[in-house]
Amino acid sequence: MATLEDVRRIAMSLPETSEKVSWGSVMWRVKDRGFVWERPLRKTDREALGDAAPPGEILGVRVADDGEKEALLQSEPERFFTIPHFDGYPAVLLRLSEIGVDELEEVVVDAWLDRAPKRLAAAFLAARG
Repeated sequence: MATLEDVRRIAMSLPETSEKVSWGSVMWRVKDRGFVWERPLRKTDREALGDAAPPGEILGVRVADDGEKEALLQSEPERFFTIPHFDGYPAVLLRLSEIGVDELEEVVVDAWLDRAPKRLAAAFLAARG
């Protein structure tokens, strides 16, 4: 089970990442572009989700496009979900209680790669081998 502290550790280990509080929640950004953020469910979210509203810590995760969003929602519905607020926006929500730290790292790195400038992402990937 992953936590927001795991998210913080992973995100801040990535090049040129910063942490900012936005709307009362923590967001991690690369070159001022958000890639993952704490996203507690709001009243309207809970109303829209009904009994399916999950408890615990929720992470917002930027994805490349609607295709990737739909793939995650279809392939791993126990982990990833969405809310009406994200309709038409390339992001999903992640139940941190349903993912291990190694898998979380993949999700965070993929989100970072999507938002990082191309040269920074290429240099990061080259350094990783």
